[in-house]
Amino acid sequence: MQLIKYPVQEIWKEILKRPAIDTTSLEATVQYVLSDIKSNGQSAVKKYTLQFDKVNLENILASDNEFVLAEKLISEELKQAIQLAKKNIETFHSAQKEEVKIIETMPGVKCWRKSIAIQKVGLYIPGGTAPLFSTILMLGVPAKLAGCEEIILCTPPDINGNVNPAILYTAKLIGVSKVYKVGGVQAIGAMAYGTEIIPQVYKIFGPGNQYVTCAKQLVNKQGVAIDMPAGPSEVAVLVDETCIPEFVAADLLSQAEHGSDSQVILVSTNETIIQNIQTELEKQLAELPRKDLASKALENSKAILVKSNSEAIDLLNEYAPEHLIIACANDEQLAEQVINAGSVFLGNYSCESAGDYASGTNHTLPTNGYAKAYSGVSLDSFVKKITYQKLSKEGINTIGPAIELMAEAEGLQAHKNAVTVRLKIIYKSCLT
Repeated sequence: MQLIKYPVQEIWKEILKRPAIDTTSLEATVQYVLSDIKSNGQSAVKKYTLQFDKVNLENILASDNEFVLAEKLISEELKQAIQLAKKNIETFHSAQKEEVKIIETMPGVKCWRKSIAIQKVGLYIPGGTAPLFSTILMLGVPAKLAGCEEIILCTPPDINGNVNPAILYTAKLIGVSKVYKVGGVQAIGAMAYGTEIIPQVYKIFGPGNQYVTCAKQLVNKQGVAIDMPAGPSEVAVLVDETCIPEFVAADLLSQAEHGSDSQVILVSTNETIIQNIQTELEKQLAELPRKDLASKALENSKAILVKSNSEAIDLLNEYAPEHLIIACANDEQLAEQVINAGSVFLGNYSCESAGDYASGTNHTLPTNGYAKAYSGVSLDSFVKKITYQKLSKEGINTIGPAIELMAEAEGLQAHKNAVTVRLKIIYKSCLT
């Protein structure tokens, strides 16, 4: 990690830049695959599954027998861990349900809002070296709580055409409708457009590599909703002399091991603490199975020495991290000043991994600075908010003249007339 001492505010944006990816050629490749799938459906999906995943599958739908076998392959300890995480995620997300409140803005004018579940949603779950079955919990649990009618899941098969058993077990546990053995851009295209086998969905959720991310953004431009813009995973950690360097180093590496394009940021007013954490980083890095990936991520990362915690918070709000850990004595006080972050972890024992797996909060969060405007996935991500209004004769009579004046001022005579004809009828009825 590069150490930067007391940077002036004018260069914050420069030193906080994420690793840049040239997406020009990437977009052209992804768009070609998407267009092929849109035109040729399942045959194109099969072609790209063979090309990219090196497997020729006649049946891409996971069978009942595969679910039964997956449950047998999972240890009881892992099952219990997944069940515990599911319970906590359900508890946290259930509390996000909103009661319908009818508001009478004026006598005879009632307005309310109601949450309606998105009927069809698609979940993309990466496989490969890091099969993210935890993301099934983060997406599937709120989807079920919201009442989505159809929840499908796409995940890449291995070279033998199999799906990781933890993915299948977790999908069944939360009640996913169907699991398809399709990964990458072809999975996003299939869910966006629909094929002879995979149904079209109205919104696509889930992380992926740069190709998957690009595919999601391209289908979003074509009218298919997605959870949020996404990029490589990231964490920022604010520490003082009360932090435990061993803990902080572990947290930084937990994000660095995601991939070479991940980024971690360490911020403190204490240079000695930074140096202690750097030493601990090197020690723990040497023991990691994914140390090559983590090492490359650390090359993109910064340790920043600042003059005060107030300056640190300003810098971190500019960065808008996906994950923010505050390992300081006054963590809750500092957290009150955070305005841009995906999820915040307070104190020495709130490791970011807790949010990734089992505390109950959602780990699908905005990256790449999008936390300045986007929230992480929640129950709201799986519903639409529909507003309603009901006006009585008294209501339209009360606000009608104001509507007429406003419509006329905008030059919209038909809008005015929609009120005028009603007021005339009310007036006539009052005369009889």
